[in-house]
Amino acid sequence: MAVNNNKWIATVASIWIQCTSGSLYTFSFYSPAIKASQGYDQSTLDIVSVFKDFGANSGVLSGLLYSAIASPSSTFTFRGRSCGGPWIVLLTGAIQCFVGYFLMWLSVTGTIPRPPLPFMCLFMLLAAHGVTFLNTANVVTAVLNFPNQSGTIVGIMKGFLGLSGAILLQLYQTIFKDEPTPYILMLSLLPLLNTLIFMCNVKSFQRNEINEKKNLNTLSLISLIIAAYLFSIIIIQQTLPLNLPTRIIISLVLLILLASPLYVTLKSHSTQNYQSLNTNQEILEEHELENEHESESIKHDKNLLQAICTVNFWCLFLTTATGMGTGLATVNNLAQVGESLGYSSHETTTLASLWSIWNFVGRFGAGYVSDHVLYTKKWARPVFIAITLGFMSIGHCVIASGFPGALYVGFVLVGVFYGSQWSLMPTIASEVFGVSHFGTIFNTITISGPIGSYFISVRVIGYLYDREVGRGVTEYCSGTHCFRLSFVIMAFVTFMGSMVAMWLFFRTRGLYEKIVVKRELF
Repeated sequence: MAVNNNKWIATVASIWIQCTSGSLYTFSFYSPAIKASQGYDQSTLDIVSVFKDFGANSGVLSGLLYSAIASPSSTFTFRGRSCGGPWIVLLTGAIQCFVGYFLMWLSVTGTIPRPPLPFMCLFMLLAAHGVTFLNTANVVTAVLNFPNQSGTIVGIMKGFLGLSGAILLQLYQTIFKDEPTPYILMLSLLPLLNTLIFMCNVKSFQRNEINEKKNLNTLSLISLIIAAYLFSIIIIQQTLPLNLPTRIIISLVLLILLASPLYVTLKSHSTQNYQSLNTNQEILEEHELENEHESESIKHDKNLLQAICTVNFWCLFLTTATGMGTGLATVNNLAQVGESLGYSSHETTTLASLWSIWNFVGRFGAGYVSDHVLYTKKWARPVFIAITLGFMSIGHCVIASGFPGALYVGFVLVGVFYGSQWSLMPTIASEVFGVSHFGTIFNTITISGPIGSYFISVRVIGYLYDREVGRGVTEYCSGTHCFRLSFVIMAFVTFMGSMVAMWLFFRTRGLYEKIVVKRELF
């Protein structure tokens, strides 16, 4: 078997593309350049940020495109030849990222006349929307390649996306340090070039491997090592000044670590222990449960409109709105919360820098642990949404308490269990609704995140903070009372989301029992 034609090469290629797709997580780094060059005030910059969030969470088109021309069941042809594949979705996303960030860079540098605000919002929207195409192609293809380990592989893919912000900044600051303008140019070129190099390797393969779980565990270990390395580097950089040679060495080590997933590819190729899914299918036909499993698969393989008409869809929509909505609201208001509690700007900056690490821990950990417990304890996966939202509620309560160090402890809890929603929700969507229209369905559910964030940020946090400021004599609020009620409300909201997740757990227990049985037969 050719080494360039297997699911492990596809997985590594997807991981590397994910590593350069996290530009949106670094908005706080390059937004000052946009603000200063365009003469924006903070409110105007926030409008640009809203379009960033909207574009990043509006991936329905990417899901529709994948279903139409990239899924295994696609019949897309050109001049009588089948020419579809995930590469089309990846290329579409990379081009959008390039155009959006390149026009943004031209505006910031003054190469083109200063654009009106709606045009800058359009540039930001285009760049953010492109990221959804990259993410959809990589995640959906990974689930198709590893249907029996969907939680683990989604956790890995989402985890590397969460780390990508820290990776991009680390590589950039090796040379340029704190110059944000060239960084925007890098964001236009690097994801495009990286995608062009690896997109043709991202494919779905209809076969299982004997040592599939073992090799995924190796990938998981590599991702944990990379996260721990980035965590250490961020802490060191926040406490000690590093000269250029040291920064270069740090980045070279990071690149070596990022190349290490190739070990899994070489290892899997050397064993050559692939099994055809068709062979497994012939074995399954000898079992009496075959027809039942096939009928259940067809029953749950829904398109977007069919999914929207189910209670399970709206349960996932509500849990995502509460979990992602309160998580986004927390990180977006971190600076103001820290200021009111007496934390220095350096302390809040450190917390913001570590957000991607906590995010990764949640994304990877929830996917891996839920897979393990599902197939050993036979717990339906939605119970983990209930558990993680419960811990998020505790995190909000900790921040509301205002005791010394509360922001550190609470922010870690919120960050980890907010990240877990990004791997649990897509995995559950693929299992409950099937994989034929998986990309479209999970991207539609994702829209609930910014909707929840808007209501929490504007209608709760913003309103209550302004009310507290109005009671004082200054333009700023200082003390635990400034955000206490807001975080208590967010704790209640996430607790209610946890209850909805428990309802979904009871509704889907029968489905997950059949998933476990089918997996054991394979």
